[in-house]
Amino acid sequence: MDAIVCSSSSDEPSPEPSESGISMNRAILVPEAASNSDNPKSIPSSNPTPNLSHAKRTAIFIQDECLKHRFIRSRDISGIVERPERLHAIKLGLAAAISRIEDAESAINAQKPEPEPTAGTDEGDLAAALARLAIAPTAGPGASGPSPSSPLRTASITVRRTSASVSLLDHAAVKYVHGDIDRDVYLENLIAWARNSQKNITEKGTEIPEGIPPLDLYLCPGSIDAIQGAIGAVCEAVDASMTATRGPEPRSNGPDDPCERAFVAIRPPGHHCGEDTPSGFCFINNVAVGAAHAHLNHGIQRIVILDIDLHHGNGTQAIVWQINEETYQQTLESGLPENDGPPPKPGPRIFYGSLHDILSFPCEDGKPAMVQAASTSIHGAHGQYIQNIHLERYDSETHFWDGPYPRYLTLLHRARSFLDETGGPGDDVIIFISCGFDAGEHEYPSMSRHNRKVPVGFYHRFTRETCALADMYAHGRVVSVLEGGYSDRALTSGAMAHLCGLVELPCQAATSNSDDWVDNTWWAEGNLVKLEKAAKPRKSASARASMEEWLARTVSLLSIFNGGGADTNVKASSARGAGAGTSTWAPPASRSLRERKKPVLDSARARDAPPVSARTGKNGRRSVSTSGKQSVERTSTDATNASRALSAEGSKSESGRREMVPPREEGEIPPGTEKKKLPRVILHVRPPDVAG
Repeated sequence: MDAIVCSSSSDEPSPEPSESGISMNRAILVPEAASNSDNPKSIPSSNPTPNLSHAKRTAIFIQDECLKHRFIRSRDISGIVERPERLHAIKLGLAAAISRIEDAESAINAQKPEPEPTAGTDEGDLAAALARLAIAPTAGPGASGPSPSSPLRTASITVRRTSASVSLLDHAAVKYVHGDIDRDVYLENLIAWARNSQKNITEKGTEIPEGIPPLDLYLCPGSIDAIQGAIGAVCEAVDASMTATRGPEPRSNGPDDPCERAFVAIRPPGHHCGEDTPSGFCFINNVAVGAAHAHLNHGIQRIVILDIDLHHGNGTQAIVWQINEETYQQTLESGLPENDGPPPKPGPRIFYGSLHDILSFPCEDGKPAMVQAASTSIHGAHGQYIQNIHLERYDSETHFWDGPYPRYLTLLHRARSFLDETGGPGDDVIIFISCGFDAGEHEYPSMSRHNRKVPVGFYHRFTRETCALADMYAHGRVVSVLEGGYSDRALTSGAMAHLCGLVELPCQAATSNSDDWVDNTWWAEGNLVKLEKAAKPRKSASARASMEEWLARTVSLLSIFNGGGADTNVKASSARGAGAGTSTWAPPASRSLRERKKPVLDSARARDAPPVSARTGKNGRRSVSTSGKQSVERTSTDATNASRALSAEGSKSESGRREMVPPREEGEIPPGTEKKKLPRVILHVRPPDVAG
């Protein structure tokens, strides 16, 4: 076993990527495994990789409740970077990625040779002819095309506007991470802080209690809805991934088809939040709760968390350390001679790997405990599996891919070693990505002031490497959860590249081919500028008609994410709850447009808060009953409120449109009005004076 070391990178040599940088199987091979094969690009046969005949599907989870978390302490929000509009930038990047993926898949399908007609019955010949004419429906077991009812032109992706929500005080996974054996003090206090935020701001000037830094934390009455909705979306994504990889259910490419891979676009982020310590915009650790949900509800025993946010996930690492410690103690105690009874069910074992800037928050002040935690690497000793790697400067993209990037792949090497040492590939494994885009090259200079960045292509390539690891060890299960990222361009470009890394086209599954269909120029700065201009509200139809085809398609797809337009039949979750793993299609919305009015702020809610008491202990906090699925409340998604929340981003909200009224006959007086008499005005016009 390795000892604890404080280092920015591992001494373990990393294989160089291929010229294209997408030799995924080669990149994640540990040196020992590579030496056992004559071909270093091949996967050793000793690793039983699930070889599924179908392409793995990717689902995007959108939760509009997350828009309710807002800064209300003052009207000046110029310095607030964790804002609702972040989700609009994410949606724009996802829509652009889908547009590009649709074009790529269409081009690949156009190159396929037309199959030769085969002799058979008249019915078979007719079906084959209809299929060649694209008239026959594609839905059905083994189908490779999109569902006829899907607004997307690809079967590889589904968009789910979920209304999943959980109760902080009643959900076992939340209590497993943030609860206490005596009383859920932190959770109760968090609810009270948000509920009484307006009142406390009026009386005390801040809604954040004393002892908690208020500079990077804020709450409002809607924050709990946002937090509970965020957790509900993560748990639903876990359920969908588990459903896709268990059971012989046929794949129909329809609205209810499960997905192996998921991207969950939620806020506020979570990786800085410890068991009872909110920090860095984070109040609940979304990924840790998702991991606990996978363990409690699906029997997952081994979990990999890869954190690629600019900042160290100190909260996640602290939670992982404590869970691993408890599991390790259970293992030691179960081997004692006095324990004659059946051994208790073991807890999960978790690998946490982080790639971050050691000079940024939470280490920017140089506090020894923070810097040491963000530099720790330990593998196996005391049951801990932690790997931290520090971001480096790079001079050019060539320098990045040849220099720092191979060292960053140590995260995947260590994750693979963890899985090999704990049983190898299995059905009890799932991989999470704490996906922050604030290390991207387009982040605000103030956020990346230490110049430790990554090019946009990193979010594509590292994601592909992670998916390859998941294919070998976890039946393809990958759940990616949004963390940081604050400038619109960093979020848009990062989300675009990340989704292209998650998606697997049918041709890849059939030929085990790399993703050479992806073009890195898609997120080049020139195309990002075009994308931002196209997303702005336009007053004329001719301006939109002059767009490039991929831009026009992106704008059309963006209406799906926002719940409007003709494509509102995108997949929406049912009212059963995040633990159920089932969803239904939402019918097209029918709404009348509102009048042009200025928004009115809600009045403060005068409700008393329970006393804020200090946490008394942590031992035994995970003694939670896990029988049965967790009941989850659902709230209806209000697409009008979602559009109103995005109005600050510049997108045209419904409050900026005139109310539509039916046409009237000529001379007809509008209902509710009376004909008014105009005053009679007489003008006296005299001839101009004539000069003599």
